[in-house]
Amino acid sequence: MPSRNSIFVTLLFVLSLSANSPANLIPVSRDNLCITEGSIEELPGHRLSVAVPKMRAYLNASTPQQIEVRFSYLGSTGKEAPLGSGEIRRQFGLKLRAQDACNLVYAMWRIEPASKLVVSIKSNPGQHTSAECANRGYRNIGPRRSRPVPLLQPGAMHDLRAQMSGDELTVYVDNTPVWEGSLGPEALSFDGPVGIRSDNAHVEFELLAPNMNQGRGPACRTGGDAPE
Repeated sequence: MPSRNSIFVTLLFVLSLSANSPANLIPVSRDNLCITEGSIEELPGHRLSVAVPKMRAYLNASTPQQIEVRFSYLGSTGKEAPLGSGEIRRQFGLKLRAQDACNLVYAMWRIEPASKLVVSIKSNPGQHTSAECANRGYRNIGPRRSRPVPLLQPGAMHDLRAQMSGDELTVYVDNTPVWEGSLGPEALSFDGPVGIRSDNAHVEFELLAPNMNQGRGPACRTGGDAPE
């Protein structure tokens, strides 16, 4: 059972993030997510949990390209699954403009084997399903300005937020910009909802996004044509 001190520290952390996070962000429930791979469990107090090797999900609503996750990293999921390339990687991050499995933007906090924030575009014009593009079309984007991210340890609590304005992307960790730059016209050649992704990372989190009353997004799609 958590000690009073740990609960107090957690409360201060959450309050400090709330004071500095954009006011237009509201909690996202599991019901507002289309889970295309893996599973997400609901916890009390708007919290969610992922404990499976692979999880992919997106908001089933149209919102501005802004998303935030306040999470506790709890270590490995135990059984680990390789990426399409065969590499074993532990990571947790955000998706933007997630049109489908072949065209989207990632802002991923890589935990192992190396700790870093990586922004990438997956672009495969004319292709829309995993069967068509597999793991092709990835391109990492270099930032205009960046800072290193903290080394994640089990039990660590952090906040990750990404927002796009045109082709400009800013990624924040604990309300500090860690990646700023232009994604170029390629990132604007497709469009879709925001979402989340994890690989081999056990996390508990609260997900926040802009008000979702701006209209429903695409119907929930699973399988090869779902956003990756």
